[in-house]
Amino acid sequence: MTGGALFGAVFLACAVEAVEALTIVLAAGTGRSWRSAITGVVAGVGVLALIVAVLGPAVTAIPLDWLRVVVGGLLLIFGLQWLRKAILRASGLKARHDEAAAFAAELAAVRAAPVRPGAVVADWYAFTLAFKGVLLEGLEVVFIALTFGANQGDIPLAALAALAAVCVVAAAGTAVRAPLARVPENTMKFVVGVMLTAFGMFWGAEGAGAAWPAGDAALLVLVPAVGLFALALVALLRRGAGRTAGARP
Repeated sequence: MTGGALFGAVFLACAVEAVEALTIVLAAGTGRSWRSAITGVVAGVGVLALIVAVLGPAVTAIPLDWLRVVVGGLLLIFGLQWLRKAILRASGLKARHDEAAAFAAELAAVRAAPVRPGAVVADWYAFTLAFKGVLLEGLEVVFIALTFGANQGDIPLAALAALAAVCVVAAAGTAVRAPLARVPENTMKFVVGVMLTAFGMFWGAEGAGAAWPAGDAALLVLVPAVGLFALALVALLRRGAGRTAGARP
């Protein structure tokens, strides 16, 4: 994989997670207390920094073949989950993810929760919500950056891509103070699901001792093949759904 491909793959995957974290933080700040929400964000980032400080050296110390088997399996799990949902959404069998609707629902829940002021934080609900959102979505960002970077031997570039994605999404969210509803998140998740699945297959097979024809260049065939297979499933499911709807009285 080239440096550009590594940067693009990590950037796209991390951008999806950053959009979801942004929606949670905006709901906490808009519906309750911006000061408490920002405090939660800072605390979440601090915990993530500690996790990276521990996991970074640990990941690089694992033998590369073992790392590729483990990472390949984990990427397949994540990738297939994302791809399954994306296929169902694209075929009309599952409602498309609506960031604006998610923000509205989150905001309503935030405003309905009781206020519990504390001595350290003015609003513990807003703090906890922002902290959990940043920590959980951030852990996925860290996992993506570390695994992609470690497998390609370029953690700094992967970390730069992840940081760039988070900064771009955060800057956009700060500018508009609203969820990024116009971002084609369903399409992004479809693409990321295809990429994670393909990379999981590639690295898992390499770690198990298989040799891909043309080495890393095999990804240029594997990624489109997974994508075409997913699109074929979308077409089949749409046709099946159409037949079912037509057969109803």
